[in-house]
Amino acid sequence: MAKFELKLPKMGESVAEATITNWLKEVGDTIEADEPVLEIATDKVDSEVPSEVEGKLVEKLFEADDVVQVGQTIAIIETEGEIPAGSDDDELDLDLDDEGEEEEYAEEVAESVEAAKETAGSKDFSDASRFYSPLVKNIAKEEGIDLDELEEVEGTGKDNRVTKDDILAYVENREKGTSAKQKPKAKQAPSVDTGKMAGAKADSEKVVPSGEDEIIEMSRMGKMIAHHMVDSAQTSAHVQSFIEVDVTNIWNWRNKHKNDFQKKEGEKLTFTPIFMEAVAKAIRDFPLINISVDGDKIIKKKNINLGMAAALPDGNLIVPVIRNADQLNLVGLAKKVNDLANRARQNKLKPDDIQGGTYTVTNVGTFGSIMGTPIINQPQVAILALGAIRKVPAVIETPDGDFIGIRYKMFLSHSYDHRVVNGALGGQFVQRVAQYLEGFDKDREI
Repeated sequence: MAKFELKLPKMGESVAEATITNWLKEVGDTIEADEPVLEIATDKVDSEVPSEVEGKLVEKLFEADDVVQVGQTIAIIETEGEIPAGSDDDELDLDLDDEGEEEEYAEEVAESVEAAKETAGSKDFSDASRFYSPLVKNIAKEEGIDLDELEEVEGTGKDNRVTKDDILAYVENREKGTSAKQKPKAKQAPSVDTGKMAGAKADSEKVVPSGEDEIIEMSRMGKMIAHHMVDSAQTSAHVQSFIEVDVTNIWNWRNKHKNDFQKKEGEKLTFTPIFMEAVAKAIRDFPLINISVDGDKIIKKKNINLGMAAALPDGNLIVPVIRNADQLNLVGLAKKVNDLANRARQNKLKPDDIQGGTYTVTNVGTFGSIMGTPIINQPQVAILALGAIRKVPAVIETPDGDFIGIRYKMFLSHSYDHRVVNGALGGQFVQRVAQYLEGFDKDREI
């Protein structure tokens, strides 16, 4: 028999840890190669961890809600054959028929469990409205800081995360009788108590349910989205511009080519890649839409990475990213859009799939809305909402005069950050998108 260490795999350059949300296998269960063993969640996306080998699960080193570092061993799988070549687990290839070796192995496992538990930190913060690293949790636990108090600590990290320096500064000020909240912070957006918004723990807005009300716990992703949306509204000065677009040429062209496209490319041809193509072209014309704000500095992005809001099975939304969208033709965009949408529906997106976006497009028309006022996806400065395509009567101008005809039209709703995008730029950009859509070549070949 051989022992294989199932480790938490690397999930992206900026992802160092993940939370175990659910074990799909129990000790004693048989596992096939590439079969999911557990589900994990990062601050970006949820995913599954598959087994690299076939065997039997003999040890779980973590429980649900524990935080695990990338590269840490999370489970031990007993295999019949050899450990795969290149594995780091050769030292676990033990013959456990020998009682002494079995005891030695058991001690190694026990030590691994204890070390892992220390790294994972306390589980007392599972109801937190934002993410805390194991180190921050351990410091809070050692200093006697409960969840309510920890939620009040202002974070200076990415997405307002509380860093080691933040919690240590809070502890120092706490001992001096002051609060970290009273410390001035330069160029920092005001912190947001998402607990108030969610009706959670703010006394001034305490919601008292009646006996007939149903209390539904917000999901982990729901809490993250709530925090992200409130943070965006507090950070950016949102302004909207709206424009109506005639997409009759696009409607007719797609209907003409969608069957041939699927036969030739093996992919469905939706409207989304056509819209993404127009957005990418408009960004090249107006590169100052493709920026982020860092204090008093503007960061002009070199790459055009388009985020596309996609619905998850639980009703939440996620934003996978089409990297270098301006370098893809329509076929490439269609394949990328379908791939990301399918993997989003199957909860198979990886953390890298949703990072690095520079501009976001959301299709509110999917739900029948003719327009919307979307919230900017930080740290971007603009987002475009696509309304439902409607068949409407319209005035058509011709050299022989005007007449009424049936056209396919939709609204584009552009939300942008008025701190750095003025009305002229915001309006010109969405107007250029409309011009590309209305000028779509109806005789275009695939």
